[in-house]
Amino acid sequence: MATVILVRHGRTTANASGMLAGRTAGVKLDETGRAQAARTAERLAAVPLTAVVTSPLERCRQTARALLAEQAGEPTTQVEKGITECDYGEWQGRPLRDLAKEKLWQVVQSQPSAATFPGGESMTQMQARSVSAVRRLDAAFEAEHGPGAVWVAVSHGDIIKSVLADALGMHLDLFQRLNVDPASVSIVRYTESRPYVLATNTHAGDLGWLVPPKSAKRGRSRRTSDAAVGGGAGPVPAPGARS
Repeated sequence: MATVILVRHGRTTANASGMLAGRTAGVKLDETGRAQAARTAERLAAVPLTAVVTSPLERCRQTARALLAEQAGEPTTQVEKGITECDYGEWQGRPLRDLAKEKLWQVVQSQPSAATFPGGESMTQMQARSVSAVRRLDAAFEAEHGPGAVWVAVSHGDIIKSVLADALGMHLDLFQRLNVDPASVSIVRYTESRPYVLATNTHAGDLGWLVPPKSAKRGRSRRTSDAAVGGGAGPVPAPGARS
């Protein structure tokens, strides 16, 4: 039962100007985005990360570097094409206000499973490859580091929304109900029975409760993969964490 922390990159120059960056090269964090990434890094500093995996795009690499700078240990690092931004094809680099006038815009909003970007990929393809990458990496980190492994995937808004939709058992056509802000933290734990979505789109708050108990760092975890009837008692705060 490894745990993946899904972090969206901080705000970029493209976000601020209302442009759909897609996979455009050279799109970097702006001043606000760098501050957002730094705050998220501070939140994660209490959690000994096994690995930090990032999309190949520069804005995610910048965010990943900020997270690594606050880690006391040395998590492994990895670039993963499976969690790169959606290929928006001909939409890439265009202002959102112009794209909103396209017929495809309403399909993306109301029935994304039927949307294929001209010259790019479909949203179902986007979800399939991103979910496959996250689940594959999660299983690998658990196999190598034990059920207490906690790792980070630094990615993009639509990618994280599609991964969360899969974990929640939501059809892709409902994924626009989810919101994933720049530098936000969402958390998923995959188990043999089902994924558990522990948090979505969080901006603040202690994450020390993610520090695994010693019994979970190696070998079989004592925690059950079954859902507690009635909701359970919640996570145990890490020693020294504020209540």
